[in-house]
Amino acid sequence: MNAVYDASRSAETSLAEAGPTTNALLPIQVCLFGGLTLLKRGAPATWRGSARTEALLLSLAIHGRRGVSREQLLAQVWPETETSPAVQSLHSLVHHLHRLLGDAIDGAMPVVHAGEVYRINIEAGIAVDITAFEELGRHGNQAWQTGQWGAARDCYREAVDLYRGDLHACTDDSAVVERERFRNSYLVMLGRLADLARRNNDYSSAVEYASLVLRYHADREDAHRTLMSCYARLGQRVQAMRQYLLCERLLRETFDAVPEPATRELYDRLRLDPGAAEEAG
Repeated sequence: MNAVYDASRSAETSLAEAGPTTNALLPIQVCLFGGLTLLKRGAPATWRGSARTEALLLSLAIHGRRGVSREQLLAQVWPETETSPAVQSLHSLVHHLHRLLGDAIDGAMPVVHAGEVYRINIEAGIAVDITAFEELGRHGNQAWQTGQWGAARDCYREAVDLYRGDLHACTDDSAVVERERFRNSYLVMLGRLADLARRNNDYSSAVEYASLVLRYHADREDAHRTLMSCYARLGQRVQAMRQYLLCERLLRETFDAVPEPATRELYDRLRLDPGAAEEAG
C-alpha cells in the first residue's frame, strides 16, 4: 500500500478537537498531549497545580517506567535553588501528590523511587497517555508491516484519538526532541489511516485524516493528492481542482517550487476530462 504518511494537519477538526480519551476504569490518567490534564477515575482531578508540581509531573510522566534521577529533577524543577532546600521541596511535592491521588490507588504512592531514581507508579494503576500512544503505535506498525490492515487501522485510530495536540513539555532539548518524535509518529498514523480509508472507499474519512495531515505541513503533496482524489470520488470535482491550486500556491510561496508531476497529472485529468473524477487516485 502507498501511504500518505509522515505528514501534518488542516481543516477538518473532529478528531483534533476531541477531549482527552478517558477510561473511567483507570484510577489515574496523566495526559500530556495538548496540555497537562490529570484525571481521577475518568474525571478531571481537583487540584491546585503549581508550576513546579506540573513540571515534576511532566518530567516523571515523560520518562515513564525508566524513571528520572533526582539530580535531573532538581535541575529541571528547581534550577536556581540550592540542593538541600530543593530536595525538601521535592519531598513536599511528592507528599502532596500522594494526598491528592493516593485514595484512587488504594493508598499507594503515586511517585516511587529506588535510590535516587524517581518514577510514576505505573504498577499501582497510573496511566500516561504518551505511553499508551506509543504502545498502540507499535502494535499498529507491526500489523501494518504484516498486512493486517484492519488491526493496524484499529490501533492507529485509538492512538490518534489520544493525540489532542503536541506534547505539553518543558523546553529543554530532550523534551523538544520527544515532542517532535511524537508528532512525527502521529502524522505517520494519520497518513496511513487516510490511505486505508481511501482504499476502502471511505472517502469522507480519508478527507478528514488527510486534512489533519495538512494542518502541520501544508505543503505535503501526498496529502493534497489524497484530498484531490477523494473530493473527486465524492463528486466534488471543483473542490478537487481548488485543492490543487491551493497546493500550487503554497509550494510557490513557501519554497518557490512547483507541484510534482503526479500532482499535476491528477489535476490535468480532472480539468480536461470531467469523467476522470470517477477514476481519480
